[in-house]
Formats: sequence, structure tokens, C-alpha cells
Amino acid sequence: MNKLVSLALGAAILLTTSISAQASSEPIEPIVAAKIQNPAIVELGKKLYFDPRLSKSGFISCNSCHNLSMGGTDNLKTSIGHNWQQGPINSPTVLNSSMNIAQFWDGRAKDLKAQAGGPIANPGEMASNHQLAVEVLQSIPAYVIEFKAAFGSDKIDIDKVTTAIAAFEATLVTPDSRFDKWLKGDKKALNNDELAGYKLFKDSGCTACHNGAAVGGNSFQKFGVVEAYKTASTAAGRVAVTGKDADRFYFKVPTLRNVELTYPYFHDGAAATLGEAVDIMGRIQLGKSFSAEENGKIVAFLKTLTGKQPSFQMPILPPSTDKTPRPQPFGK
Repeated sequence: MNKLVSLALGAAILLTTSISAQASSEPIEPIVAAKIQNPAIVELGKKLYFDPRLSKSGFISCNSCHNLSMGGTDNLKTSIGHNWQQGPINSPTVLNSSMNIAQFWDGRAKDLKAQAGGPIANPGEMASNHQLAVEVLQSIPAYVIEFKAAFGSDKIDIDKVTTAIAAFEATLVTPDSRFDKWLKGDKKALNNDELAGYKLFKDSGCTACHNGAAVGGNSFQKFGVVEAYKTASTAAGRVAVTGKDADRFYFKVPTLRNVELTYPYFHDGAAATLGEAVDIMGRIQLGKSFSAEENGKIVAFLKTLTGKQPSFQMPILPPSTDKTPRPQPFGK
């Protein structure tokens, strides 16, 4: 190895070490791009994610409430379910959801696979049931072929359905935000206001809950620590899962990745804007009243967390057959 090559390699190692040291010294970590382990299962899961025939109406799909063109949400206070029913809670983003400690605001599903089956059978959401959803898919020859290619069996069951949907959802990560570039050593990635906003975010105590690669999602915390949060929502948080009154109003901390896209905010969708959400969180969680200038700088920082959005060819869904159970869009 000549001296020039040796010097170049040494410089590269020093740069990598420097970048790693900066990233590791911060409470927030860069997002790592997803690695697809089984392309056949992921591709099948993508089709199922977009297929409205998993719902009773034949109209609602996973993407209806977790729209991948809208930050993985529906931008509504609460989602619209079967027969125009008003959902009880705001739809959290599906983006980076594989990093969550659990799924749903109250954490009742341990992982994406456990979550995927819930909405299908929920009468207020997709309003079908697992047996009917499987019957629909089994009646479509192209799906039978894909399930066999993915799982080695042409017998479809709900376990395979939820496994495939979860595998696709696990690929929906959003790396390469401007903040991630800054973490990796690009000093020009953030401007002065954004850097000042990040310093305020840290110094105010926000990173006690919003930390890690997802900037949240990894713990349950009480909503309304310093000041009680007033809401008309009946959602009570973890108590609905654990039965312990001490868990009342404890919710999963939402990820702040892509937060500028995932409005409105909180479990009840009551905060319409990011500035409003920052103001409320400052008061009820931290006991701080941010000035308009401080609020603006924190919002500026939060917008740097928007990463590269999932990009793929939209799936072409296989047609139903004469044996496929027909949708009931207006059924009770």
C-alpha cells in the first residue's frame, strides 16, 4: 500500500469516527434504510395494504387511514370508518412504525403483525372479519399463486395475511432527513434557526421522551404532567390495556419523524398546527411558555425531521372472480 492510499484511508477512518461520535453524542439517532429480507412477502404485503376488499364495504384499505401520500396518516382528527362512522382516536403514522415499542396509542398490539389484523375485524373500521377476508383472498387465483410463492403454501390464513402486511409496513422508513444529514456531519444541513430550535428542544427537556431514531415511539408517558390536558375524547390510554388506574392517560409517545406531514396532533387530533402542538406540550408537559420566536424555532427544527418518503410502483391488484364474496358498501 503506497503512502498516498494509506493517508486517504486514514482520513476516511477519522471522518467516519468523527461522524459516529457526533451522532452517538446526541439523544436522536439517524434512521437506517430498511433492508428487505423477503421481497415476495413484502410485495404481497404491499398489495394487501392497498386492497380495499379486505373491508366489508370494498372501499376501505389500510392506506385509507394511513395514506402513504400524506405522511402515513389521513390528516383527520379521527378517522372515518365503515358507514361513515367517526373513529374514536387519531390515526398515528405508519411511517417508521416498526420502531415503536408497541402499536396503537395504548400499545395494545405488541408489534405490526398483531396490529394488522385489528382494523379488518373492527366494526367501526373495516367492519369485516378474518374468515371473510381470507375467503375473499382465497377466491382470487392470482393471490393464491402469490401466497404460495411467498409462503410455500396455497392455503391462505389470517396469520399469513398479517405477516405480509407487517413485512411491507416494516419497509416504510424515512431516512436521509436534513437532520439526519446534520447528525452524520453535514454542518450545512441546518440553518441557524433550526439549530437554535434543536437546542431549545433539548434544553427544555423534550428529548426525555422524544429520543432515539424515531424521535419517540419507544415509551409510554402521561399526557398532562404539569397541567391536566382537557379533551372531549374518551380514550384513556394504557389503563384500557393494563386495567391499572395508575396507567390512566398514559399514551405511547408519538414519533416526531415527518411530523410536519402528520397533522393534526395528539391522540384526539385537537392541535391543528405544529405551532399549537408545541405550545400545548410546553405548557402541560414541561411547565414552559414558549415565546412566539422560540416556538417558531422549535417548529423549524421539527420540520428538518421530514425524511425521504417511501417510493415504489403502485400495485396492480388482481381482479375478483365470480366466486369472490361481493362488497357491501351500505351494509349495516
